[in-house]
Amino acid sequence: MHLSPCVYSAVSPYYRTKLRGLYTTAKADAEAECNILRKALDKIAEIKSLLEERRIAAKIAGLYNDSEPPRKTMRRGVLMTLLQQSAMTLPLWIGKPPPLCGAIPASGDYVAKPGDKVAARVKAVDGDEQWILAEVVSYSHATNKYEVDDIDEEGKERHTLSRRRIIPLPQWKANPETDPEALFQKEQLVLALYPQTTCFYRALIHTPPQRPQDDYSVLFEDTSYADGYSPPLNVAQRYVVACKEPKKK
Repeated sequence: MHLSPCVYSAVSPYYRTKLRGLYTTAKADAEAECNILRKALDKIAEIKSLLEERRIAAKIAGLYNDSEPPRKTMRRGVLMTLLQQSAMTLPLWIGKPPPLCGAIPASGDYVAKPGDKVAARVKAVDGDEQWILAEVVSYSHATNKYEVDDIDEEGKERHTLSRRRIIPLPQWKANPETDPEALFQKEQLVLALYPQTTCFYRALIHTPPQRPQDDYSVLFEDTSYADGYSPPLNVAQRYVVACKEPKKK
């Protein structure tokens, strides 16, 4: 509740002091609640990280042994649902946005951890190159190269790639209401995960998110349309990263 200056001045000094005390108490209670929520989110992130570490350790320990039968490929519908859930549960950063929050890139010396999802530039069967959604298996400091698995063919397609072929995905959502500068802006060139696929394609930002739960609206490059771009499609913050390639003429 906000009191106008004229109403506030009419309040007696006693009640004015009491009102200030209530405001101070309410602010302290809100800050304490925020701290509890932050600790809970940190604990959830810690648990998720431990589960990822165990899963990756099991994978490295023998799930890819040549003597074992190949693992079943996950049904596409299940995979798409998991990717959507991952985007929806990406935590919202409160405070000054750090690297890997929204559109803010990773620091120059950042190394993605096993289990992290990344955009990876790989050679396709036809020899062309494409950006795919992949999962980090390991990183070699000796060679400065990653081993990653194609998220769509887990257990079948493993790639060894240099750091310049890897773009870490955001680890937190940026809040458009408090930190719009941490988001890609209209007409900015990006790589975005095309809906219902596991490949990233070049696109222009049509509309940035307006609320924390909103997606980007993007225009994918598509020569089948007269202006060279698709109609607007929604892509979550989780799956939009910077494109360093120049815009096509």
